[in-house]
Amino acid sequence: MALAALKSRRRDEYKFELEYRTRWSDNDMYHHVNNSIYYFLFDSVVNTYLINHCSLHPPTSSQIGLVVHSHCDYLAPIEFPAVVDLALRVNKLGKSSVTYEIGVFERGQVEVKAVGEFVHVFVDRDSRKPGADGMAASLKDGLSSILVDKAKL
Repeated sequence: MALAALKSRRRDEYKFELEYRTRWSDNDMYHHVNNSIYYFLFDSVVNTYLINHCSLHPPTSSQIGLVVHSHCDYLAPIEFPAVVDLALRVNKLGKSSVTYEIGVFERGQVEVKAVGEFVHVFVDRDSRKPGADGMAASLKDGLSSILVDKAKL
């Protein structure tokens, strides 16, 4: 995706938000949120959505999501203390896989600070293979509600 398109992302292009209050320990020696923290945040917003809106219960679900791809475009720094809004949408929904996009916005600012991509493949817990029917209906239904129109990609 073109960097200019990512830089122009706005909150209203996402369908779910989760607040995160930065911690002192999130900063690195350059006094901004460390790159590894962004991946922690991506995992948190995705799994919060799956648990609260897709009926996923990780300890007992027969299907689990394996991350097969992730990346982040860092557009501007965030530093402690800050409140950030993690904005989530689904860009692509397949039979067993889902591609999420996460926009990281600092509270009170319009510009997106980072845009991440996270791909899950839902597989059988024991075999680690996708099921013949793909992901569970409750997952697909919940993810469909945050799927964006392809024209907005």
